[in-house]
Amino acid sequence: MKIKIVNKSNLPLPNYKTEGASGIDLYANIEKEITLKPMERKLIPTGVHVSIPKGYEGQVRARSGLAYKHGIGLVNGIGTIDSDYRGEIKVILINFGDEEFTIKKGDRIAQLVFVKYEKVKLEEVEVLDDTQRGKGGFGHTGI
Repeated sequence: MKIKIVNKSNLPLPNYKTEGASGIDLYANIEKEITLKPMERKLIPTGVHVSIPKGYEGQVRARSGLAYKHGIGLVNGIGTIDSDYRGEIKVILINFGDEEFTIKKGDRIAQLVFVKYEKVKLEEVEVLDDTQRGKGGFGHTGI
């Protein structure tokens, strides 16, 4: 699948770092360093815009190294880029760590994964079919 991309930064195009990687790295397109204090969140621009085909979405995900080493994650867990969005991709980073974290221009701040999805039609009914699990929710199977 080909994805059309406009890169308004002077940074490299997002790319896969290994043959088996599922996500392309997104870079911080900032003029000056941004420091995130513990529990602080900021919107970080990437300078890239994409055209995603219908039936697909872009999922912005945290980088595991940043999460493990520094506690840097995404406020919304996974950010969704819809197929009809053409604006700049921006990443909502949060510092869950105990120390300040500084982001520099060109830092890899997140990854973007393209995922196929199905559109559904909701059918309103009075009762749902029964299953063995039924209404069992959080922790219903024990420890």
